[in-house]
Amino acid sequence: MRILHTSDWHLGRTLHGVDLLEHQAAHLDHLVELTRSEAVDAVVVAGDVYDRAIPPVDAVSLLSDAVTRLAEHAHVVVTPGNHDSAVRLGFGDRLLRPGVHVRARLADVGAPVVLGPRPGATSGDASPLLVYALPYLDPDTARHVLADAPDADAPDAERAGGDPVRPRPLARSHEAVMGAALRRVGTDLARRRAADPGVRAVVVGHAFVVGGLASDSERDIRVGGVDAVPAAAFAGRGVDYVALGHLHGPQRVTVPEVGGGEADGGVATVARYSGSPLAFSFSELHQRKSTALVDVDRVRTDADAAVELVPAPVPRRLAEVTGSLDELLGEAGEPHVDDWLRVVVTDPVRPGELYARVRSRFPHALQVTHRPPRVAEREVVTAVGPGRDPLDVARDFVEHVSGHAPSGAEVVVLREAFELALAEERSA
Repeated sequence: MRILHTSDWHLGRTLHGVDLLEHQAAHLDHLVELTRSEAVDAVVVAGDVYDRAIPPVDAVSLLSDAVTRLAEHAHVVVTPGNHDSAVRLGFGDRLLRPGVHVRARLADVGAPVVLGPRPGATSGDASPLLVYALPYLDPDTARHVLADAPDADAPDAERAGGDPVRPRPLARSHEAVMGAALRRVGTDLARRRAADPGVRAVVVGHAFVVGGLASDSERDIRVGGVDAVPAAAFAGRGVDYVALGHLHGPQRVTVPEVGGGEADGGVATVARYSGSPLAFSFSELHQRKSTALVDVDRVRTDADAAVELVPAPVPRRLAEVTGSLDELLGEAGEPHVDDWLRVVVTDPVRPGELYARVRSRFPHALQVTHRPPRVAEREVVTAVGPGRDPLDVARDFVEHVSGHAPSGAEVVVLREAFELALAEERSA
């Protein structure tokens, strides 16, 4: 069984004001052709299909067309990420054509999509592939829905009056809700593997797993000051491959081995982020975008050879050029005329008509900055960018204006205000 692991399409997103829909469409054409030519059995999309909860009409049409064409060659399994609206993406999932599976309900996390070989394929192994597709697990919602997991720590008891005691909500953290979801996966998989030891299992998840390298373009998902799930959460579940979404750089995440005996089926889990198909910020400048083509049957015997990274088409290179304006307008800028550019001009004095002169040379310049040589006596200023923890920024601001760091109670208020703003943004 071969799967194509992709994620973070962010349909409808722009890059510094540039509409990317045409380039996103070209990437989806690439995925359709790859699915056909490589005889892929299933395409799994690990969240952030859209860039926002209410996507533009053109993005919805593009997704509909892409899924329809992909389903002509393989099963398609889609799950929402933190940018998507699970309700909107999952609406009508039971009415979709055969072979298309949108898993958006938290209550379904322990129920796999059961896939046989693609139509017309021949295989000596009749065992199915189980795809456990987990939607993005927002702790504030999932901690209540998943609290009744089979081995959750909530007591299964009755009050004195005979009314059942509702399970206590899980801890308010990404680790707690992901752990509860994976316990459901592990329980179901153990039952199925007892009946058929040959079954293969893939988990599709959208999360920030400890050890992954982030970019500036991923939306912050901190809850309670923590945004990550430990890689050990995936260990010992018997899963062959974890198809991750959220981080935009393609990368493997090391899952520690646990036991290796009957508890986990002797399976060493391979976990990987496919990354986004396009760069969405200059922090992704040096990433090599790709899609993961995974031979699930080979993961157990040769994990490295089982995963092939297929380079994504590059619509336009992303680059940065630095130098004096005369240098950049001359020979030094020649190789980058057609690139999406961040231009840093280093003249001691800001040149006149800087932006217009740069754009006349580089029509696809996205950022133009004047950065004169630093004077030794100049005060050092700490830059505040999207890569910094917003809570740390707020702490620094309070200390700057008040002369002292915020108290513990003030930090709690700052965190609650930040998380409320994130929650309102997600529900927009």
